[in-house]
Amino acid sequence: MQKFEQLLNDFREFLNNENLNFEPKELYEPISYTLALGGKRLRPVMALLSCDYFGGDYNEAMNTAMGIEIFHNFTLLHDDIMDDAPIRRGKDTVYKKWNSNIAILSGDTMFALAYKYITKTKAEYLQPILEVFNQTAIEVCEGQQFDMNFETDDNVCIEDYMMMIRLKTAVFLGASLKIGAIIGGASQNDVENIYHFGEYLGMAFQLQDDFLDVYGDEEKFGKKTGGDIITNKKTYLYLKAFELAGEEDLAILKKHFVPNHPDSNQKIQKIKDIYLKLGVDKYSEIEIKNYYQKAMSYLDKIEHSGNNKAELKSLANRLIKRDY
Repeated sequence: MQKFEQLLNDFREFLNNENLNFEPKELYEPISYTLALGGKRLRPVMALLSCDYFGGDYNEAMNTAMGIEIFHNFTLLHDDIMDDAPIRRGKDTVYKKWNSNIAILSGDTMFALAYKYITKTKAEYLQPILEVFNQTAIEVCEGQQFDMNFETDDNVCIEDYMMMIRLKTAVFLGASLKIGAIIGGASQNDVENIYHFGEYLGMAFQLQDDFLDVYGDEEKFGKKTGGDIITNKKTYLYLKAFELAGEEDLAILKKHFVPNHPDSNQKIQKIKDIYLKLGVDKYSEIEIKNYYQKAMSYLDKIEHSGNNKAELKSLANRLIKRDY
């Protein structure tokens, strides 16, 4: 992952050198605060890595990568409002630190700033990049709405969930790679192959996140596992358990998957016991592996024979074969 780390450092330097401290400060301070919270910077670096892989100058993709990162953080800022989430990356969320009105307006400005940075590219690449970005922005919002719908829908199935995480998470990873490939001068076939590589990798990534929320190493996580269980989130594991459960196990699931459970620790343990009994963890691991293999099959289809395909494979392994 030497190239990834180099690009990550270069992007961080670029981000730190960008001045977004404009007036009125009540509008822009929350934006700077949000971007300074950190995070993996995964999506912008994926764009840079893809551009570099296909022979482009990744510095020419830096502004576009900045737009991708701002858009990602815009979605998180608004997600926090919708989820009433008080903490993001160990710090107060924007609506908690300021208020919801400021958070909404700052988020709206972030979307516009993202668009501004996205358009700072060569004219020959502008139209296809905007098409990818606009479609992805719409799909991410669709995914968020489906996710909210599922909170009160008792008829959600695994197929519905897969559709939702594809929109909310996977398409953005695919789009980041696709935009980088366009700037890097990739062929149309390779542009589509790198997109599907990222898309299926994103599916595996989200499924792995769901898995780690239940089975991850708490010391590496830096937080207690079981958050999705406590909030009754309809993850793959949740839905698979209801699909497999017999009458007795179904009664236990229904008893504990309720709002305001009186004992969170008991709830987590009871649900984990059912998951273990039904083998839900094994089904989840199989599903993660299936999507990972689909992603790698598209990577293998890429016609470009650059020297950094190993970096893309390492990226895939880094995202999926992690334990935190």
